[in-house]
This record gives sequence, C-alpha cells and structure tokens, in this order.
Amino acid sequence: MEYRKALASAVLRTITILVVAGIAVLAATLTAAARAGNDQILAQLGPLAGHSGWNLLTGVSAQITAAGALLAFGVALSWSFGREFTDGTITGLFALPVTRPTIALAKFAVHLAWTGLVALTLAVFVLAAGLILNLGPIDSDVWHQLARQGMLTILTGLLAAPAGWAASLGRGSLPGIAATIAILIAAQVTAIAVPGTAAWLPFSAPALWALQPTAVHAGQLATVAIVPIVFAVVTSVTWQRLQLDR
Repeated sequence: MEYRKALASAVLRTITILVVAGIAVLAATLTAAARAGNDQILAQLGPLAGHSGWNLLTGVSAQITAAGALLAFGVALSWSFGREFTDGTITGLFALPVTRPTIALAKFAVHLAWTGLVALTLAVFVLAAGLILNLGPIDSDVWHQLARQGMLTILTGLLAAPAGWAASLGRGSLPGIAATIAILIAAQVTAIAVPGTAAWLPFSAPALWALQPTAVHAGQLATVAIVPIVFAVVTSVTWQRLQLDR
C-alpha cells in the first residue's frame, strides 16, 4: 500500500527531480564558475577552492547534498506521515487488518528504497555533469568519489528519520519539516564550532566523511545507523498509541 502511494505521489516525484537535477546542475555551475576563476565563487567554496577537476565537482556536490538533500528527504518523510493526519486518512488505518506500527515501518522502508534510487540517479547525473564539463578521464579515484556521493545521499536520507516521528507526534507535515531544519542547523553549527567532535555526531559525520574520508573512521560513520533505528522504533510506538479522539 505504501509502495503504491509513493509511486502515485506528485510530491515525491517533484522532490526527486529537485534533488537529482538541482544538485547536479548547481554543482556543475559552481564548478564551471570556479574553473573560470570567479573570485566570489572561489571564496564561497572554502577549502574546496584549492581542488580541481573531479575532486572539485564531487566536493561541491557533497556539500550541497549534505544540506539540501537532508531538507528534501525530511520534507518527503514529513509528507509521508503527516498527510495521513491532514488528509484525514488516519481514521481509515484503524480499520485495516495491518497494524499501525507495521504501516509506520512500511513508510520507513519505502523511504529507504526511494532514497537508494535517488542516490543512484544523482551519482549518474554528477557523472554526466563531469563529462559535460570535460573534467578529465574517469579513473578508479573518480569512481570512488561517485560511490561516496551515492553513500552520502543514502546516509542523508537515513538521517531524516526524526521527521517521521515529529510529523506523527505533531499530526501534520510542518512539525516534521521543523525538526529537519533544527537537525540541519545543529549539524552545521557543530561542524563549524567543534570540528574535532563533529565526526562523532551522526548528523555531521556523513558530510565530513564525504569531503575528508580520512577524517572520519568507520566507527564514527556507523553511528548514523542509530538514528533511523531509534526513530523507527519510537515512531512505531507512537503509531501504536494513536487514538481516534486526538
């Protein structure tokens, strides 16, 4: 049922296009401007300004993905859970033979599958952007960078899990979106204020790893798994305790 809802959703189709095309086009545009010597763009790129070729493109796309994709995935998950309340369809779920916690977990499963599809498509678009910009031959290092881009997208999708719980608790999409924005701000502030500690924060580790693979070890990256597991369980409990009179 959740799979069919996702396929029929104009919201998910729109978000997919915005994430895939938007990130690839923006990354390509910034890369082209940097290669042309645009001082304003180079100043905004920070440490990436010293990179070139594929390293520059994948670095820029990783920066955009860490922030932009998290917000997009949070909006998608907020819609998936929140719409049941705003559209009034939540009452019908009480009559289904499938338990409400199972439905909640199904929503997370569909979100994960969709995230994987977006990750693969975005990596292909970034590859195409690099070929259009003529950034040079595609060697093993380039493939590794594209693989990191794909993994970053998946990890970012997992980090949006709190949005599903917030949307369920607040009975609408807006609380989930607000939670996503709060997570995004916290991750950015932590990465800037305490960069040495940020690698241990699940919401910051993926972006740091994508930009500096040696700066984040496997144990720190593995902490990301805690977020979807915890919030999938918490959301399932929330859905189990839902009442029609609230």
